[in-house]
Amino acid sequence: MSKKVAVIMGSDSDWPVVKGACQQLEAFGIPYEAHILSAHRTPAAAAEFAKNARQNGFGVLICAAGMAAHLAGAFAGNSTLPVIGIPMKGGAMDGLDALLATVQMPSGIPVATVAINGAKNAAVLAAQILAVSDEALAEKLDRARADMAEQIAQKEQKLQAELH
Repeated sequence: MSKKVAVIMGSDSDWPVVKGACQQLEAFGIPYEAHILSAHRTPAAAAEFAKNARQNGFGVLICAAGMAAHLAGAFAGNSTLPVIGIPMKGGAMDGLDALLATVQMPSGIPVATVAINGAKNAAVLAAQILAVSDEALAEKLDRARADMAEQIAQKEQKLQAELH
């Protein structure tokens, strides 16, 4: 695999959730880097990272932020790579503000947005994007889906055995 994923969080307080994305990327064998950059407190560094992401070998950018949640939008405004936003739970609106800030992007500057605290799905979506041009990764995704289906079938079987 040639492309890596950048996992960016606005604060170290996001790490307990965001590490779930990193663990999922590791499970798929996807190289990644994790960084703390802020759209508000380190705007120049965040913009510089986003502007140079493609030439630095990244294929997808995942950005996690809470409250005003401008991080994903700031990255999308400075890169044409796919950006996936993770709105973080917390603050006065318990994550709803972050969700709305992440999903409501202006025309021409999209941010794919997962659920509040949806770090694992952000990593899966990043894998799906990279798998468009990586057959081995596509096969890993297919296996992961088959494993999920098998787990559900086993749970169904256990439930039916309990009921009868």
